[in-house]
Amino acid sequence: MVKYVIAEQLIGKEVVTTDGIDLGRFLDAEMNEVTGKLTSLILEPNNDNVFVKKLEIKEGKLKVPYTSVMAVNDFIVIDRKGVQ
Repeated sequence: MVKYVIAEQLIGKEVVTTDGIDLGRFLDAEMNEVTGKLTSLILEPNNDNVFVKKLEIKEGKLKVPYTSVMAVNDFIVIDRKGVQ
């Protein structure tokens, strides 16, 4: 059975990579207007992390492809390969 999560429940959740790097906190999501599928997660980046500082941050936000999402539970877990 598929478990649905309301985006509002995700706001503020910590986003980490599979190897434990704290990327930041979930702010919003982008969707494809035609298909309705999620395309990206928008994060408030953890600017204290050296790995995060190397990523492309636009207007104070970090965009992560939805295809990199591995799990959503207490944390949102992202495959690090999809973020580089």
